Amino acid sequence: MEQTVRVKETYDDGTALVMHLRQSACSGDCHKCSGCGAAAETIFLKAENPIGAKAGQTVTIRSESAPVLKAAAVMYMAPVALFFLGYLLGALAWDRGAMAGCLAFVIGICLAVVYDRRVVRKEKTGYTITGFAGDSLLKPTEKGDNELD
Repeated sequence: MEQTVRVKETYDDGTALVMHLRQSACSGDCHKCSGCGAAAETIFLKAENPIGAKAGQTVTIRSESAPVLKAAAVMYMAPVALFFLGYLLGALAWDRGAMAGCLAFVIGICLAVVYDRRVVRKEKTGYTITGFAGDSLLKPTEKGDNELD
């Protein structure tokens, strides 16, 4: 996964502090849809700096995809899978499938919360600066053969 960020500080150990402005999915145009109240949030990340980017430069960073996909599987798939397993076992054993399914779903949510807190504490996601974004963000791009007019 790639993102465009700005370098805030650089360190002697070959890393840099970068900042990313996270916006909501509606891009912050709240006046167009009667206002949702979504605010932009600035996130600071520590990234490896193998290209020697300096403070103030706009760069592209890449993060590892495996931790993100693993977290998505635990956060979304585990509660649903546990619901169906609980429903099936509850229906077969006690004739209370819906109750067992709901209980298993709640257990899945609790597991997801515990996993999320563990990941946040370890900060396993690694970021690497892969290139300079520079002026390419400001220049219009030419359309390729596969793009629509």
